[in-house]
Amino acid sequence: MAGQISESDQIKQFKEFIGTCNKRTETCFLDCVKDFTAEKSIQNRLTCSEHCLQKYLKMTQRISMRFQEYHIQQNEALAAKAGLLGRPH
Repeated sequence: MAGQISESDQIKQFKEFIGTCNKRTETCFLDCVKDFTAEKSIQNRLTCSEHCLQKYLKMTQRISMRFQEYHIQQNEALAAKAGLLGRPH
């Protein structure tokens, strides 16, 4: 069971993920859609929305990478402190 996430935690994480996606979609929508009457601006709205979501996804990916790097460094520091890392010969 070690390393496994309980079903209730999985549901909680999924709800948080969906909530975050919904908030981001709403933010991009409000930033990009100003007028429903102008037919020629449909492509502009789509382009704006795509760029907004792409920026968010890139930011999220970068934060995730930094978070992983930080935890790897922390784990290595703890292992070194505990004498678990091998010393060079």
